[in-house]
Amino acid sequence: MSQMHPDSLLAEVAALPALPGVYRYFDAAGAVLYVGKARNLKKRVANYFQKSHGGTRIGHMISKIVRMETTVVRSEAEALLLENNLIKTLKPRYNILFRDDKSYPYLKIAAHTFPRLAYYRGATDRKHRYFGPYPSAWAVKESIQLLQKVFRLRTCEDTVYANRTRPCLLYQIKRCSGPCVDFITPEAYAQDVRNAEALLTGDTQVVLGQLESRMMAHAEKLEFEQAADLRNQMSALSRVLHQQSIEIASDKDVDILAVRVQGGRACVNLAMVRGGRHLGDRPYFPVHVEDAAQIHHGELDADDGDAAAAADAVEVQVLEAFIAQHYIDVPVPATLVLGEQVSRMLIEAVSQQSGQRVTAVFQPREQRRHWLEMAQTNADLQLARLLAEEGSQQARTRALVEALDLAPDELDRFRVECFDISHTAGEATQASCVVFENHAMQNREYRRYNIDGITPGDDYAAMRQVLTRRYGKLAEVIAAQSDAPPVGGSETVQDAPAGTKAARMPDLVLVDGGKGQVSMAREVFSELGLPLSLIVGVEKGEGRKVGLEELVFADGREKVYLGRDSAALMLVAQIRDEAHRFAITGMRAKRAKVRVGGSQLEDIPGIGPKRRARLLQRFGGIRGVASASVADIASVDGIAVDLAEEIYRALH
Repeated sequence: MSQMHPDSLLAEVAALPALPGVYRYFDAAGAVLYVGKARNLKKRVANYFQKSHGGTRIGHMISKIVRMETTVVRSEAEALLLENNLIKTLKPRYNILFRDDKSYPYLKIAAHTFPRLAYYRGATDRKHRYFGPYPSAWAVKESIQLLQKVFRLRTCEDTVYANRTRPCLLYQIKRCSGPCVDFITPEAYAQDVRNAEALLTGDTQVVLGQLESRMMAHAEKLEFEQAADLRNQMSALSRVLHQQSIEIASDKDVDILAVRVQGGRACVNLAMVRGGRHLGDRPYFPVHVEDAAQIHHGELDADDGDAAAAADAVEVQVLEAFIAQHYIDVPVPATLVLGEQVSRMLIEAVSQQSGQRVTAVFQPREQRRHWLEMAQTNADLQLARLLAEEGSQQARTRALVEALDLAPDELDRFRVECFDISHTAGEATQASCVVFENHAMQNREYRRYNIDGITPGDDYAAMRQVLTRRYGKLAEVIAAQSDAPPVGGSETVQDAPAGTKAARMPDLVLVDGGKGQVSMAREVFSELGLPLSLIVGVEKGEGRKVGLEELVFADGREKVYLGRDSAALMLVAQIRDEAHRFAITGMRAKRAKVRVGGSQLEDIPGIGPKRRARLLQRFGGIRGVASASVADIASVDGIAVDLAEEIYRALH
């Protein structure tokens, strides 16, 4: 194994200290391959380069290593924390990664004489009070409604609150106590805020006791109206407690974590209990599960306890990766109920990072067991849904490849580019190109092309122009790098010119149209020296009915009807319809801009809103103005001949 690595790298490995730390492997392009931790850096890293790993995933990864970086730390717990911070930041190819682009929502009680309840997502500060995090926006809004029903706290913005002169609808339906019009004193409102905070932190019995004491005190003073308000609060709170089943004796803040692994994919389902209330759950789907599992089993340093770790289930590895990465950014509750037994060192490290004692429960009882069973059921359902969706898309891709007798190097890299032309009577002509790869539409790679210099309504000329623009430079680069005729599929250009990131020719080029559009595409590809076998037209069937489409080939093959229920036809229709949608939205936006015509006419000196309106009214739009002669333009009221000549020049 060491023969494939430079001597400088092997010398660096030999010089590593026998101390705890974190190591990072890089490939020739500088991309991070893997981040790992070790109790003994020297032994752990040397294992990678001293053993033969054959054609395994770990062997494939090791063969790519050209550079290494290490960081020495004081303890294995510090190494674990640093490792997962780096994993979350660098996103290495062979580590288990949990990606979540959405921050958690919070319930915020904003600082004010009469504090308001608010939904909040973002960074927290010390000025206001925050409760959460919550698994979803729905959970926050449901909690706000609960507090409005019981304690009648305001939710209006401060600007609205400051300008009220009479109570709003929320006061009328008994969801607000009307502090904006002094219907409640600051002291009484502050007491309601304290009770709301106590409810959110799980002190429900304390809140009920305080309400009851206050109610009795008002009753003794014969203040029956105030006592009745408190009685209504207690009644509302009791109903909510009963409906939500939140009266848990000891648990206030708990996270329940269940993990399932199947078919190379994994799901971690996180359920949250906050203030004793079960707020729902949220699924996470990590990537690189198979790669990380193979590498984890390949790390066999006895001093690091890897002989035992190698026997760990993949579920444990996934759950440990989630805990270590997730609680870097998210507050950790005092109790974690886990479906798998993770290492004690991990829990200690999370406690150290959070600054509070965290308890992990692996075999829960009673209520906690019910929570865990519910989380496990949801993990099973979410993973089954994911596998069904992915399996369906992969099946469609495979069906299309087989139906067209294609042979891509990898099914996951099978790439389709589809073109469509859209305009209205020749106006605002645009072409769209959409991309399908890795069993999904890649909307970041979509492109629109403004079509100019053609006869309005000439779809064939528009198709010629967009195909030439899309593949012209690419064909030149491919031809320059190879003496052989360029081919599609796996042909990739290493030094592509600017703007040709997709220098790899697609495996299939779909054009929305029949023989005419395919003939035009054939001419373009013949001129560019590209293979005609890539081009397939989607011809509408009899009566233009969906499901009756036929495929037309540019290389002379007979037309193919795949069948109404064909998975391949479903995929072709999906891609074709997406190209059509993308073209129409672009065309409509361009047409609207052209028809308004303001940016073209009002930029002409001497044309203001009134003259512009007269011109557009006389000629029916900017296209009519552009097609008018100087004499016709000068016949409009307020337009002199010299100004008409200026308009004509500007529009031509």
